[in-house]
Amino acid sequence: MSEHDEQVALFQWAKMREEQIPELKLLHAIPNGGHRHKAVAAKMQAEGVKPGVPDIFLPVPRNGYHGMYLEMKWGENKLTDRQTEWFDALHKQDYFCAVSWTWVMAKSLILRYLGLDVLEWE
Repeated sequence: MSEHDEQVALFQWAKMREEQIPELKLLHAIPNGGHRHKAVAAKMQAEGVKPGVPDIFLPVPRNGYHGMYLEMKWGENKLTDRQTEWFDALHKQDYFCAVSWTWVMAKSLILRYLGLDVLEWE
């Protein structure tokens, strides 16, 4: 598996559970990472894409947070300096931020954020 595969698996799970957990319909990816042709990258930056923004956003308020940002990582990868800056800035604006290395971990983080029993949704 790769980071891409883990994120795809997470969104497949979310799509299967949207009827039981309607908030999952709002879960979406933010296309700010990855390797692109320089012309495509320049066009995306001109459109407002910014390096370091977390990969996934759930715009659902819970427990004093305005929403949940999730950064997917793979293997030994860690947050970059820019990602850490974004996490810090988002925390200051009352957003919940988390890092996950697997889709199962991401699923658990989302369920806990939503106040749902993780074991119930295995």
